[in-house]
Amino acid sequence: MMRIAYYDESGDDGFPIYSSPLFVLTGVYLPYMTWKDKYTAIRDFRSELRERFGFPIKWEIHTNHLLLNKKPYGALCLPTSERIRVIDLCCKLIAGLDLKIVNVVIVKPRIKKSDYKVLDTALTYSVQRIENDLSPSSHPENQFMIITDEGRVGKMRKTTRRIQRYNPIPSKFAPTTYRREIQSLIEDPLPKDSRESYFIQLADLVAYIVYLYAVTETGVGAFAKRMSSEVTPELVMSWLETLKPSLNLKASSSDPYGVVFYPKP
Repeated sequence: MMRIAYYDESGDDGFPIYSSPLFVLTGVYLPYMTWKDKYTAIRDFRSELRERFGFPIKWEIHTNHLLLNKKPYGALCLPTSERIRVIDLCCKLIAGLDLKIVNVVIVKPRIKKSDYKVLDTALTYSVQRIENDLSPSSHPENQFMIITDEGRVGKMRKTTRRIQRYNPIPSKFAPTTYRREIQSLIEDPLPKDSRESYFIQLADLVAYIVYLYAVTETGVGAFAKRMSSEVTPELVMSWLETLKPSLNLKASSSDPYGVVFYPKP
C-alpha cells in the first residue's frame, strides 16, 4: 500500500557553522487510502480550536512561535496555559489519527568530521527506518513518497536519489558495511508550502517537541530564553507520552520514544 510521508524540521541543518546545536527531522507517514479521513479530522479539529481559542483556521500552527507567543499568535492574547492546552490537544489529535512518526536528532557537538552533512544524514536514517517499517522485501506493494516544505527539496532530492543507487549500512557485528539500497521510495520529494499542509504542520509540532526532549536527554542546547517556566521537561515528556501510540518505537531500541540520536556519544 502506498504511504505519504510529510517532513518538517526543528533547528537548522548548518555545520560547522550553525545557529542551533541540535537538528531534528520528523517524518509523519500514513496510508494514502486514509488521507481524506485524516484530513477531515484535522480540519474539524481546527474548527474546534477556532471556537475554543479564537485560533483562525487559515493560520499555520508553528509550534515554536506559538509557545513563545511570537507573531501572529500574540494577537490572540492567549495566556501560556491556553497555548499549552492547544499543544495538548494537538498531541491527542495526532495520537488518534492512526499514523506513524519517525524522529531523527543530529547532535552537532558530537560531530567529528568537518564535512558532515546534517540534513543528508538525518534524511538517510529517517528513510531507512520508514523502509524497515514497510518491509518491502516481504511486501513489495508497500511504497511511499515524500512531501516537504519547499526550502529543503533540492537537498532532499540529492539524498533520496543517492540512497536508491548506493546505500551502505554499518554492520552491528563488525567494523564493516553492507549495501542495502532503498527500494520502497518512489518519485523525488515533492514541495508544498507548510501553510497549505496540515500534515507538515503536524510534523513541525512533533519536531519541536522532540527538540525540547533532546535538549534534556543530551544536555546540549537549552530551552529558549523567552520560553515560559510552565514549559518544563516534565511537560515535554507528557506530550511524548501522549504521542507514543503514533511514534515508530522500533526506529531506535535505545530510546523509549524511538528517537534516533546521531552521532552516538
